[in-house]
Amino acid sequence: MPSFTTSRASDDRIGALAATTGCPVETIRYYERIGLLSPPLRTAGGHRVYGPEDRSRLTFVLRGRELGFSLEEIRELVALAEQGGRACAAAEAVACRHIGSIESRIADLSRMLEVLERLARDCKRGRRSQCPILETLAGEKDKLM
Repeated sequence: MPSFTTSRASDDRIGALAATTGCPVETIRYYERIGLLSPPLRTAGGHRVYGPEDRSRLTFVLRGRELGFSLEEIRELVALAEQGGRACAAAEAVACRHIGSIESRIADLSRMLEVLERLARDCKRGRRSQCPILETLAGEKDKLM
């Protein structure tokens, strides 16, 4: 059962929160459904009302997404942030795992780039009867890398 409140000057409805954070309304609702944001208070008319704490939490989540953290990693970081100063080592561990994931993706992207550059060079600017790019895409995966 939602709690009802009277709005304070610092409170926002969902549209205003979306506008000030740059986060789409549907994404805010999604974060509420999955528990990254607490269910907001509601006005007597049923409108969601968000306070400064909600705005701060949403900003935290959005910054985490900008850095490429998964929603589960963000959930873990939110829990650590709520613990206070003694959670830094655990937050560092989450960040280090994420760095490893990023490095792995960079390596994968580098391999993809090399393959595509080779295939593009092999095309000889369209002066071949068979296109190496199209042949590779139609062929077996093992022959790619």
